[in-house]
Amino acid sequence: MSALRLLSSAARRAPAAFATGRRGYAEAADKLKLSLVLPHQALFTSADVVQVNIPAATGDMGILANHVASIEALRPGVVEVLDSTNTSKKWFVSSGFATVHPNNKLTINAIEAAPLEDFSAEAVRANLAEAQKVAAGNGSEEDKMEARIEADVYEALQHALGSR
Repeated sequence: MSALRLLSSAARRAPAAFATGRRGYAEAADKLKLSLVLPHQALFTSADVVQVNIPAATGDMGILANHVASIEALRPGVVEVLDSTNTSKKWFVSSGFATVHPNNKLTINAIEAAPLEDFSAEAVRANLAEAQKVAAGNGSEEDKMEARIEADVYEALQHALGSR
């Protein structure tokens, strides 16, 4: 019996075992507990926020209270945090993971993050040009791959700075 048929057969026999909590739209008063951590620093620790927008590898996502539990890989991009006063704080993250837990908890583990306003568009442009030069050069394959990753991050950062 295929795994899918076995699973669906088991689900029909024991529906209570696969029952999930009832989901609905997030209420205005619902809060999300956000923890945004880096290897060397915690930017948020169980802070009450209304919404968090993340650059998931599968596409940009907005996360509210009562979001379905999931784990998302992050691509280079902007994490935007909206508090109860609708104030927006933006951080550029290089990569990481976001875990939406039950009970309105969100944990974001990022490799590196910095406030978006800390970046200079001119410096990003110059560093992107240098990374692209190395990636297209005659260096080792390892150097060229590292430069390509660096260029991808600078391109995402340049896009984020253009849309702030």
